[in-house]
Amino acid sequence: MLVTGGSRGIGAATARLAAARGYAVAVNYARDAAAARQVVNAITGSGGRALAIQADVADEAQVVAMFARVDDELGPLSVLVNNAGVVDRRARVAEMGAARLRRMFDINVVGSFLCAREALLRMSTRDGAGRGAGYGQGGCIVNVSSAAARLGSPGQYVDYAAAKAAIDTFTLGLAREVAGEGVRVNAVRPGIVDTEIHASGGEPDRVELSKGAIPMQRGGRAEEIAEAIIWLASEAASYSTGAVLDATGGR
Repeated sequence: MLVTGGSRGIGAATARLAAARGYAVAVNYARDAAAARQVVNAITGSGGRALAIQADVADEAQVVAMFARVDDELGPLSVLVNNAGVVDRRARVAEMGAARLRRMFDINVVGSFLCAREALLRMSTRDGAGRGAGYGQGGCIVNVSSAAARLGSPGQYVDYAAAKAAIDTFTLGLAREVAGEGVRVNAVRPGIVDTEIHASGGEPDRVELSKGAIPMQRGGRAEEIAEAIIWLASEAASYSTGAVLDATGGR
């Protein structure tokens, strides 16, 4: 399994849970090598196999190199978790510049497409069979969306919401495109989850401030989202493709 953005939050929780379920895990990170090493060390310390790989998912050459390294060091890929993503400071659309928008869509959307392409070239019974033993035997892609995709995040992060809505549509279209090639494509749509992403968007207290608007009266935990991701990647979800699973506490 390759988990993009795997050094923190939902990605790190997914990498740890995947290893506990028997996967060898590639932990992708963009900048924080120490955090990625910490995740890898936790996995290998428990007897699992893991590898930290630096790559900016918005950079095509880096994505290609990352997948080649997974091939060389871990073998055929069976699951891709498209988790890498960013949010920015809250702003109205009238205040958003092109640089912010390009960063938002390059990482959240273009990066997911690039990683999915490379995964399909390995998993698909149509496109992956020529790569050698273990390739072209199918697999799973799980995209990480957000409840913002259906809420819109007005006055806060309309750009982020729009990027995640693109992920929802991408999930549905790609799932139908490759359903006959042994590849399932699904998404998890988390609500407000207690991770570092809120601090990076300038709102470290967002979970506490928002819990009153959540029917379950609390934010989610990264480990709860990881459970949904691993379920969608498992044989227990063998007849599910094109699904977007809400994990929002009822919001």
